[in-house]
Amino acid sequence: MAAPVIGATSYVEDASTGVWHERAVWLPDAYVAPLRDAGAVIAVLPEQDPALAEDVLARIDGLYLTGGYDVDPAAYGAEPHAECDEPRAGRDAWELALVRAALAAGKPILGVCRGAQLLNVARGGTLHQHVPDVVGHDDYQKGDAIFRELGVSVLPDTLLARLHPLERDVPMYHHQAIDRVGEGLVVSARSVHGLVEAVEDPSQVFCLALQWHPEHDELTAVWDAFVAAARVRAGR
Repeated sequence: MAAPVIGATSYVEDASTGVWHERAVWLPDAYVAPLRDAGAVIAVLPEQDPALAEDVLARIDGLYLTGGYDVDPAAYGAEPHAECDEPRAGRDAWELALVRAALAAGKPILGVCRGAQLLNVARGGTLHQHVPDVVGHDDYQKGDAIFRELGVSVLPDTLLARLHPLERDVPMYHHQAIDRVGEGLVVSARSVHGLVEAVEDPSQVFCLALQWHPEHDELTAVWDAFVAAARVRAGR
C-alpha cells in the first residue's frame, strides 16, 4: 500500500547552522520521526497565503499541527498576557485556514501542544494564557527544554481511550492551555491539576489533539492510528 502524505506545520524563524544565519523553515525531527516510523511521507507546510489552504488539503491525506509559539490572543478576542510570545500572525492565519479546510474536507487531524490550542481556537474556544496563573506553579514548563512528567487521566469512551492508558505520566512543556472548549470538541484527557490536556471531535473520522508531547514518549498507538486514518481517507 502506498504511504499516505501527512502535511506538517512548521516554524519560519531566524536560524543558525555553521556559518549560515538566515530566515529558515524548520521543524525538529522529533516531531516527524514517529510519523516516518508509522509509514507516512511528511510534507512540511510553512506559512503562506491562507487562500491556498483548500488546494493544499486536496493534495495531502492528513494534517499534523505541530508545536511552536503562542497563538495570538487576538484570534480569540483577548488581550495578551505579559508572558505571551510575540505574535506570529502569518503562521496563525495559515494554520487556522488549514484546520478549517481539513475539518471541512474530513481529513484526519492530529495536534500537539500549540496544535491542540490552535484547533481549539479554530473552533471558537479560548486559552489560559499563562498556566502558572491557574495552577500556582510552573511544573508544566520548567524551561531550558526540560520536559516534566505529569499525570493525566484519559476519559473513557473516547478515541484517545482506545489509544492510550487511562492513567499515565506524560511529558509536558507548555505555559498555555485550553480554557473554554471550542464548539464540537470534547475533552478526552485532563491533568492531575484539572487542566484540559486533550480534545477530540467525535464527528470527524480522526481529529485528536494532545497538549502534551507524545513525540517524546515511547507509546506509538496515537501515531499509528493517525497514519492509518490518513491511509484509509486517501483510499490507499
